[in-house]
Amino acid sequence: MNTDTKSDVVRDRIREVALAAVRGLVLALVMLPLSILCLVLSLLSIAFVPLGLGILTTPVILGGVREFADVRRRLSDEWCGMPIRSSYRPVPADANPWTRTVMLLSDPATWRDLRWLAVDMTAGYVTALLPAVLLFYPFEGFAVAAGLWRVLADGGTYWYGFVPVTDQPSALGAAATAVVLLFAAYRLTPRLLTTHFRLTRALLGGGREELTERVRVLTETRRDAVDTSAAELRRIERDLHDGAQARLVAMGMDLGTIEMLLDKDPAQAKRLLSQARRNSVEALEELRDLVRGIHPPVLAERGLGDAVRALALRLPVPTEVTVELSGRADAPVESAAYFAVSEVLTNAVKHSGADRIWADLLHADGMLRVTVTDNGRGGAAAGAGTGLAGIERRLGTFDGVLAVSSPVGGPTLVTMEIPCALS
Repeated sequence: MNTDTKSDVVRDRIREVALAAVRGLVLALVMLPLSILCLVLSLLSIAFVPLGLGILTTPVILGGVREFADVRRRLSDEWCGMPIRSSYRPVPADANPWTRTVMLLSDPATWRDLRWLAVDMTAGYVTALLPAVLLFYPFEGFAVAAGLWRVLADGGTYWYGFVPVTDQPSALGAAATAVVLLFAAYRLTPRLLTTHFRLTRALLGGGREELTERVRVLTETRRDAVDTSAAELRRIERDLHDGAQARLVAMGMDLGTIEMLLDKDPAQAKRLLSQARRNSVEALEELRDLVRGIHPPVLAERGLGDAVRALALRLPVPTEVTVELSGRADAPVESAAYFAVSEVLTNAVKHSGADRIWADLLHADGMLRVTVTDNGRGGAAAGAGTGLAGIERRLGTFDGVLAVSSPVGGPTLVTMEIPCALS
């Protein structure tokens, strides 16, 4: 390793150490009072639930606690590359305060958050503050050695750590201790910050509770997938029976009549032939629509991006599609994403009153992310009769999530994410 490379490594390490110390200091100074505030307000609000007041305050306060915990989860991922999964049970946006309170208090993740707050203001505070102390405390030792001990001691003894400073030689001992601490900071400060987030992950990650919740979610999504498949089979049977099958039966009857009229009434036979031809065309079109509803050929042949583009061309509202996909996902994932996008676009056309729609598809960080935006009247919400709850269940089968931002007056932004890899 040449000299320039070594200096670059040292420079990067110093930057990493300083960044870890500053981040730890921010966590200790900012997060400690917030953790205390969140815990105290949560406990008071829960205690007031039997009195009725807590029914109104608990959803708001526990919602804030969840946002605070999610901020720490994001910091863990961004600062230490240590993602922490958020596994809260969904609460309907249109639920009344009592229902929201009961659902929040019955969620194991709520009590996990409260335990985390209690630890965060104690052991979490110490592990966050240590990186800053380890880096910045040595500078006091250097200042003491430079003569500050005369002011601080004021004729007595000034303690720097475990070193009693009474004269210049002992002040130099404080400087030697500072050098040792600074060397320890160079080696340990980033690890100490990682330790803080490991403690956070141990408490917020859920462990066995998260596994139990995961099993519950998988059970629900599997049941939803089975119900959806059964409903889809019934729809296909109904469409075949009432549509293409009826037309084919009618065409067969017409052909039988034509066979009898060929010699007796050629003109009538010719009219029936024309009707049979129309029936065959309509039956073929219905079969094509049915096949497209099961699995569009363009999706199988050209992938999700072109399938959504083809879907957008058939919409009565101008729709702009942007695709940034470097490959193709597994067929079940593509199918789920396609029909989810189809449902969202249909909702936008039917309910939003929009005159313009935008659809963006991209793959980043192991996620297939689809965003549909319209400039309509807004007010959409999952569970409000717009079909968004069904989309959420469809995506949940693949660990996908749905997020809706739709203030009254618009615009509406629907974001869907499905974890997957592209081939």
